[in-house]
Parts: sequence; structure tokens; C-alpha cells
Amino acid sequence: MQVNGSRILIVDDDKIILSILTKFLQKAGYQTDVAETSREALEKVKNQYYDVAIMDIKLPDMEGTDLLLIMNRTSPRTTKIMMTGFASKENRDRSINRGADAYLIKPIAPQQLLSTIKEKLSAK
Repeated sequence: MQVNGSRILIVDDDKIILSILTKFLQKAGYQTDVAETSREALEKVKNQYYDVAIMDIKLPDMEGTDLLLIMNRTSPRTTKIMMTGFASKENRDRSINRGADAYLIKPIAPQQLLSTIKEKLSAK
């Protein structure tokens, strides 16, 4: 699987995080798109394939783990990475049990995010 040039959807209601991750991932050679809500993310995946979706657990219109369940049905080939600023065993277990390919805790170290994306894409 191609790593650089891969399409990544970032789902988070924090505009600053969206901006930082977009700039960082584009600089690393990825194509990015953003969504601030689960609804917006689901609309985007209907019309575009993403190699990776990075999703926050706390979203304004739906829990990120519920979005994860839907995306596993609608976009099974997309690598799903969950991120949260509210780290807990319950969040981690729910994410993994619902099919997350990775679980990262905010603030995410940029190199950790890159290595996770590369590892998961290379494994496909």
C-alpha cells in the first residue's frame, strides 16, 4: 500500500487540532480532508475513499466510537485511528473492541502519529 500521497480524513471538533494535523500531514506528503462532526465525516466517506480516518472520541453529535462502528460497515478498508484527550481504559477498550486499528492519546506526538499511520498502511 502506498504510504505518501494516501488520503487521510481527520475528524475533530477542535479547529486548532484540525489545522495542526492538516499542516503536519500535508508536509509529510499526505492528502488531507477534515470534518468537525460525525455527520460531516459520514457525508465525506460516501463520496470519497480515505486510506486513513483519524477520529476523536468526543464529537459534538455522536461518540467517536459510534462513528467507528458505522465506518467499519461503510468503509471497511479504511484504517481507523482513534484519538482522545480523555484517556481511560474504558475508551481504549471500547475503541479496540469496535474495530479501531490504533488508539492514541492527545496531545499526540507528531512522530508517533506518522509512525502509526505508516505502520498501519504498510500492513494492509
